[in-house]
Amino acid sequence: MVPILKKRIFCWAILTLLLFVSVNQQAGSLQVGAGKKPYTIAVVPKSVAFDFWQAVKAGAEKAAKEEGARIIWRGPSDETDIAGQQQILENLITQRVDALVFAACDARAMVPVAQKALKAGIKVITIDSGLDPDVSLCFVATDNIKGARIAAETLARLIGYEGKVGLIPFVPGAATSIEREKGFKEGLKKYPKVRLVRTLYSQSDVQKAMQVTENMLTAFPDLEGIFAANEPGAVGAARVLKARNLAGKVKLVAFDAAPTEIKALEEGVIQALIVQNPFKMGEEGVKMAIKALRGEKIPRRIDTGVTVVTKSNMHQPQIHRLLYPLEVTGR
Repeated sequence: MVPILKKRIFCWAILTLLLFVSVNQQAGSLQVGAGKKPYTIAVVPKSVAFDFWQAVKAGAEKAAKEEGARIIWRGPSDETDIAGQQQILENLITQRVDALVFAACDARAMVPVAQKALKAGIKVITIDSGLDPDVSLCFVATDNIKGARIAAETLARLIGYEGKVGLIPFVPGAATSIEREKGFKEGLKKYPKVRLVRTLYSQSDVQKAMQVTENMLTAFPDLEGIFAANEPGAVGAARVLKARNLAGKVKLVAFDAAPTEIKALEEGVIQALIVQNPFKMGEEGVKMAIKALRGEKIPRRIDTGVTVVTKSNMHQPQIHRLLYPLEVTGR
């Protein structure tokens, strides 16, 4: 019996020793991880003024929390403030952030500052609105040309494939505006009886959008439909149609899904929304930045997709989640 007891004691001693070593190794690993400085990722939208960008912010913050990174959220108040965005990006480069995730106010104007960041060893990811030429490591966005083609098809169907329509893009130099204008015009080529009679820019301003909508309706009283290519354009156009008692008579298709747009859809002022996934843009943008910082391979392009939302499908669970992305974070 004594030899057996000695053997058992020896086994317990070995097990205890192995457990002690394992625990200390884990503790050491945790200490190394705890001492590592978290990545600082600057997320710079085209503007901080619209609900779309708040959804981008929520997605970015979710990804940063999951990855243990720190987010700096900074952007101009106006999407047309090209110089303001340039200055913000320059300041962030000076601060030596680890990565820049940004939506370019102007596709060409932001190229030099992106190149400067890359030269300084800062990872550059673009979201929503890209660069021309694209020098970023990855572009996370909607396929805007495809989305605008879908908008053209949707509007053509709503007006019975015949009639005059107007187009309200936003900022001429912004890549997203250029692409949506191009895609809409391409989409209309399928419908020879649908005539694009006027293209007027909103400058991403609701008041300006109201003005250009008034101009369209005055010049073309028989206008059948309008495509508003972003949130301010949609809100401005909807206000004018409602004020003129033209809701439902002049069909309105719009990009994005701000609360005001969703309400207009419910009221029948807007007939269809081409809904992006801004939450996913922010989330994937930060994730790609962190992967790049870790030396992992990342794709050059991520398409976050679009969904056509109408009054008849807006209450479906998957559509509801898309319309109210901030609910994902409990905001």
